[in-house]
Amino acid sequence: MLDRRAFLKMSAILSATAAMPRVSLASPVFAPRPAAWRTFEIVTRVEFSGAGRAWIPLPTFSADDWNRPQANTWTTNAATAGFVRDPANDADMLLVDWEKSNAVPSVEIVSRVVTRDRATDLSRPAGVEPLSLVERAGYLAGTRLVPVDGAVKALSDTIVGDATKEVEKAKLIYDWVVANTYRKASTRGCGDGNVAALLASGDLGGKCADLNALYVGLARAAGIPAREVYGLRVAPSRFGYKSLGAKDAVVTKAQHCRAEIHLSDFGWVPVDPADVRKVMLEEAEGGLDANDPKVVAARQALFGAWEGNWIAYNSARDVALPGSDGPALGFLMYPQAEVASARLDCLDPDTFKYAIHAREITA
Repeated sequence: MLDRRAFLKMSAILSATAAMPRVSLASPVFAPRPAAWRTFEIVTRVEFSGAGRAWIPLPTFSADDWNRPQANTWTTNAATAGFVRDPANDADMLLVDWEKSNAVPSVEIVSRVVTRDRATDLSRPAGVEPLSLVERAGYLAGTRLVPVDGAVKALSDTIVGDATKEVEKAKLIYDWVVANTYRKASTRGCGDGNVAALLASGDLGGKCADLNALYVGLARAAGIPAREVYGLRVAPSRFGYKSLGAKDAVVTKAQHCRAEIHLSDFGWVPVDPADVRKVMLEEAEGGLDANDPKVVAARQALFGAWEGNWIAYNSARDVALPGSDGPALGFLMYPQAEVASARLDCLDPDTFKYAIHAREITA
C-alpha cells in the first residue's frame, strides 16, 4: 500500500490537467502508418576486465504485424556461450562465461530485425483474438515495481471517473500522464521503472521506463491489460523529429521503453506518453510547451501509433538472470555482467564497456 499523502498530492494535480489542443492544418506531420518493411542489423560488442559472465538481451520479441526478429549470431573468446531465457518471462539473452585466462573478455552479437510503422484505427473495431484467461490475468497483475493497488488504483479510479469504455479510459489515462509528468534529464539511463517510488515521492519526473510504466500501472488498475515493451531506437525519424530517433549509427544509449494496451475490439494498441514528454524537453533548445504544433502532432499520433525506427527486445518484468545469485532486474534492456558474483553497473562505462551499432539493410 502506497503512502496516502502521496496519492492526495497526485489527485490534486488532476484539477490542473489542461484540455488537449487540436492540431491545425499547418501543423507538422507525425503520422506513422503501416507500409514497407525495413531490415535492421544491430551489432552489440561487450568487453570488460577480468573473468566473469555477461547476459546480453536479444531482440526476439515477435509481433507479425510490426516486429519480426531474424537471426542472432555471435563471436567470442569466452569458454562457453549460448542462448538462455528467464523461465518466468519471454526475455531471451546470450549468456557468456569467461575463464580467468582471458585478459580482455569480449563478445560480439549480430542481430537482424524486420520492422515497420504501426497504427491502429480506433474508429473501426476489428475482429481480434481475445487474450486467454491466463494471459489477461498476467497483463492485469501488479509487479514488484508496478503495483495496481493502493495509491495506483486510487489514482487510476480518479482519472477514469465514470468512464466505462476501454478506449475512453485508456485515453483519459494517456492524457493525464502526458499532462502531469515530465521528462527528467538527470535520470540515469531510461529510469528504473519503480512506479511505487515515483508516486510516493510526489515528483512525477523520469524517463521512458518510468513514465510508460506509470501508464501501464494505471491502465492495469483500470482493468485494461497492458505491458511495457523494451527496445532500441535504430534509425532517425522519417518525420523530422530529432528527439524520436537515433542520431547516427552509434545507438549505445538509444534504449527506449514503450507501452501497449490490449483493447477487446482492437488487440494490442501502441501508446507512448513518455515520448510526448521527450519531444517537449528535447525537440528544441529551451523546450517546447504543450501547445506547440510539434508536441500536439506527436501527442495525437502516439496514442495508437509508433514509428518503425525502433526494434523490440522483450516485454519482461522482474527478470532473473539465469545462473546468477544476484537480485532480479526490474527489466532487461541493457547488457548485464558480473565479476566474482558482483553485478557491474550497466550504465558505468569505466567498469563495463559495451557499444551498439545499427544500420539499415537496403539490398
